[in-house]
Amino acid sequence: MAAAARDADLFPRMRCSSKFLRVITADSFLMTSYPQPRSALHFFYRHGSRSPKIPQLSVILIFLSLPVLAQDKTVWSHREKPIVEQLRGLRNLDNTARARTTKNLALQIRQLPAVPNKLKLAGGLAGLATEGDFGRDTLQEVTTTLAIALHEQPAPGTPGNPDSLYTELASLVRYEHMQAASDNPQLAAAMARLEGDDAKRQAADFTLPDLQGKAWHLQNLRGKVVLVNFWATWCPPCRKEMPDLDALYNKFKDQGFVVLAISDEEAAKVSAFISDHKISYPVLLDPGRNVNDEFIVYGIPKSFVYDRSGKMVAQSIDMRTRNQFLEMLAQAGLQ
Repeated sequence: MAAAARDADLFPRMRCSSKFLRVITADSFLMTSYPQPRSALHFFYRHGSRSPKIPQLSVILIFLSLPVLAQDKTVWSHREKPIVEQLRGLRNLDNTARARTTKNLALQIRQLPAVPNKLKLAGGLAGLATEGDFGRDTLQEVTTTLAIALHEQPAPGTPGNPDSLYTELASLVRYEHMQAASDNPQLAAAMARLEGDDAKRQAADFTLPDLQGKAWHLQNLRGKVVLVNFWATWCPPCRKEMPDLDALYNKFKDQGFVVLAISDEEAAKVSAFISDHKISYPVLLDPGRNVNDEFIVYGIPKSFVYDRSGKMVAQSIDMRTRNQFLEMLAQAGLQ
């Protein structure tokens, strides 16, 4: 499944950011935060156990059944097909065209009748809309469309375990500061879960080696502004944001700015990539994914900013642009 995750637009989209694994559609792979190798089983063991525990055999059977889902086909209506095609082509557009198209798609999806495909499309667009900065007005239209679709067709959930689309909506509200009206208790539960996850990230601590063998201990970096970034060599959005992050590191490192970029890949592969792309900030290795799990990271890229007192003051749920990184750093007093 890890290999499938790297071949976009071939299989069902498995969205595993700080949110939860779900199949969005059966004939497209609209991926934003990229699922990491080995993260699916981690997901089932961790999140499946939040309600009655899933037996290990059941987890394995679910995992093995995922390729079968890829063979199913969603039947799109004549009104839905053009929307699907535009969603598939969003990443091929420049930022100006992508912002305009994303906003138009939000309005088109909103006008669809209340059928299950509408919810799929609204959720898929919401994921794609956070890949960079396409304007707050655009993202608000996307958020409103998702909220309306969920109001028309409340996604099923269980007590204490909200459907992932409510977690998507909650993430837009909590981390992107969007507005969404919903009296469904699943949204409140999703907001509470995100708050709990952030408390764990605030308390997180780790010691990991970098590519040169130097050990980095997060709590020992008090007095500095620290950006913890989760990434991988095979992740396109990760690669896209790295030059901006490297430029900011070189601009602010003399002011006490530290970037700790964490990969769960093999050292040789990571080292070759970093050398080829001339990345200068520290790159740490987490082959057992212990730190990924501590930060509740199932998809990438993800970034977390800590101020000089060690308080987590900002985080991203997807790829960030240079200006978006600057906004995050400003919350830590770095300008």
